[in-house]
Amino acid sequence: MPKENQQKKALNKNLHSAKKGKNDEFYTQLEDIERELKHYKEHFKNKVIYCNCDDPRISNFFHYFSYNFEKLGLKKLITTCYKNQNKDLFSDNTSEQAIWLEYNGDKNGDKVPNPEEIGIHELKGDGDFRSKESIELLKQADIVVTNPPFSLFRDYVAQLIEYDKKFIIVGHQNAITYKEIFPLIKENKLWLGYGFKGGASHFINQHYEDYATATDRKEGMIRVSGVVWFTNMEIKKRHEDLPLYRSYYGHESEYPIYDNYDAINIDKTKDIPIDYEGVMGVPITFMDKYSPEQFEILGATESEGKGFSNGLWNEKSKISQPLINKKRVYKRIFIRNKKL
Repeated sequence: MPKENQQKKALNKNLHSAKKGKNDEFYTQLEDIERELKHYKEHFKNKVIYCNCDDPRISNFFHYFSYNFEKLGLKKLITTCYKNQNKDLFSDNTSEQAIWLEYNGDKNGDKVPNPEEIGIHELKGDGDFRSKESIELLKQADIVVTNPPFSLFRDYVAQLIEYDKKFIIVGHQNAITYKEIFPLIKENKLWLGYGFKGGASHFINQHYEDYATATDRKEGMIRVSGVVWFTNMEIKKRHEDLPLYRSYYGHESEYPIYDNYDAINIDKTKDIPIDYEGVMGVPITFMDKYSPEQFEILGATESEGKGFSNGLWNEKSKISQPLINKKRVYKRIFIRNKKL
């Protein structure tokens, strides 16, 4: 059997069994993709979608967009597969050949992405998103949707910004304070999407020990907390004010001032006071509730990047982490209420 026919036969098997097979548990789960992308449907019409960190033969991103191609009104779907014999946490990477697939929609009327309707092309290189071949495919795209390697997240986002692409991608919340990422957030060039249920999800487990509770365990998977969706596409959630209930005045002792930053400390987003006009240091989880109409992001702690605090840091302390009574506090983002 010719190699191309073998590839199509394998692809067909995976396409038709994905809903009931274990493929739904590999990479990002289909249910997580569906839950997030339902909020962006208006953006997909007549657009070229590119998934450049996915083996399309088992990727749930490819599954979602190919099976919903007509419903979303897509123009084209492109996916690429990275050639690598070593698995990692967020990519199966067991392909012997780097390939890219192109799907232009249903041709025979059965509303199913059949292999004969999908163009399968071999890449000369390894399919790395930074390769010349992959960049040429990226240039065709309107929107990039995928789960990039967490270890390469900085490089991945930098490339999307360089080529001025819209995107919806998975990352870890700690990336919020990366010196390469935070300035984009501060300048409202990147923000958080709707998020994973409970702030966690399950991914393929190959090299990592699973600390999930017995009721939260899935065979062959690892539960990862702190995963979020990053995007630069407009969504309703981004313009919804965070309801505030607490009062600062009369409860000043509950909001200590940092020893080395000119701001008050907020331990939980829900405790942000409704009546404080000054600078507040909030946890990075605040970004899930951030609205640019309600709050201004001033900076972050100096431990995240030189000059990040926007002059709030007292350099004489020589300690870049925020301190309260000489005790270190976890990284903070500094905000001000714009409506006061």
